[in-house]
Amino acid sequence: MKEMTDMGYKMFGMEMPLMSIIVGGLLSAWGVAAYVISDMASFTALIPTIMGTPIAVMGSAAAQMPSRRKLFMHIAVIFGLLCALGGLRLPMILMDSDSSGILITSHVLLLVLGGVYTFACVQSFRWARKNAESTIE
Repeated sequence: MKEMTDMGYKMFGMEMPLMSIIVGGLLSAWGVAAYVISDMASFTALIPTIMGTPIAVMGSAAAQMPSRRKLFMHIAVIFGLLCALGGLRLPMILMDSDSSGILITSHVLLLVLGGVYTFACVQSFRWARKNAESTIE
């Protein structure tokens, strides 16, 4: 699942900028799809896109500008955490008999992708700090 290399922390065989691009892209694509599937009835269907786009953009920026990687990844993880927190409404939505499949799917994606992504970022930050300390000694 996770591995540590000389180049950087990897989870699922991906470095964090690539994982950011993929997670952000999945959230963004789902948000647009949910908006279209719902016949553009609710702007809130775009929330996964609103959260996913900055994650993907920051991941891309981190890949393009390694000297600023730390800044971009910290910004990205804030959006990942917001996704996970937003997904925590899932139990409340599941108890509501009027909830649509689109709403449930959106919250599952926010919770799962946001949670896994945030966890991976925290592990990456811990790995980076540990490696920075070991190179100083």
